[in-house]
Amino acid sequence: MEPSAGTALYPLHRCKTLYLVRHAQGIHNVAGEKDFNAYMSQDLFDAQLTPLGWSQVDGLREHVKKTGLANKIELVITSPLLRTMQTAVGVFGGENYTDGVSAPPLMVENAGHSGRPAVSSLNCPPFLAVETCREHLGVHPCDKRRSITEYRPLFPAVDFSLIENDEDVLWEPDVREANESVALRGMKFLDWLWTREEKEIAIVSHSGFLYHTLSMYSKECHPTIRDEVGKHFANCELRSMVLVDRSMLGSDSPSLNYPGKIPAGLDLPSDIADQKQEAQKK
Repeated sequence: MEPSAGTALYPLHRCKTLYLVRHAQGIHNVAGEKDFNAYMSQDLFDAQLTPLGWSQVDGLREHVKKTGLANKIELVITSPLLRTMQTAVGVFGGENYTDGVSAPPLMVENAGHSGRPAVSSLNCPPFLAVETCREHLGVHPCDKRRSITEYRPLFPAVDFSLIENDEDVLWEPDVREANESVALRGMKFLDWLWTREEKEIAIVSHSGFLYHTLSMYSKECHPTIRDEVGKHFANCELRSMVLVDRSMLGSDSPSLNYPGKIPAGLDLPSDIADQKQEAQKK
């Protein structure tokens, strides 16, 4: 029997599990649904979550805790925009912050006019802001970020060290990033994940980034898989996927493998014995 063309085996240490999340409902989603021209409004600059968006965050947080994902995730990567960071800390952060605790909060009280209490950085994975997983760059004010100097006091425990420029030098008022460029940026981002040692990673990003990146990756998949992977994300939707290192980008050694023959002893498998017997006959 020949192996099925639709199945494959890969070493576990060459795989990562990704939990992809689109941000919860933002004020730009509501305004844009009513009038798509609203996306050009300066009033939507670095759009924050709506009260409904925060309810969506609470729902996903409950799911993450109920399913045990909260205990599996080793790293949370977030796009450095207000709505994604609010979603990330709200879903994957610690419990409400308590005065007197030495650890800095992930988010201070009322960050981004949220009306929400501070979020603790205790008993949760580290949070890392990464510019590469941002939404389409340019033209839409909602997709322009604030300076890192403004963000740090709002999200004290989020790591912004990988962001090179304080101001947003990537967003241009008159040039909208092409879909193909978004997809290529997404592929570079996923390749970059192999430089990380974490195996279970949550990524909080945006509709356009996730759609174009996954559509590019799923081009050669079976149509059923392509449709499943490449469809648009709903607000605060989470999908779990396995990232496989087929091009030897990663360098991790197999931490769960066991070499065997400890203590060492004689060990001739029967199939090898068959091969030796066949060789003797020739």
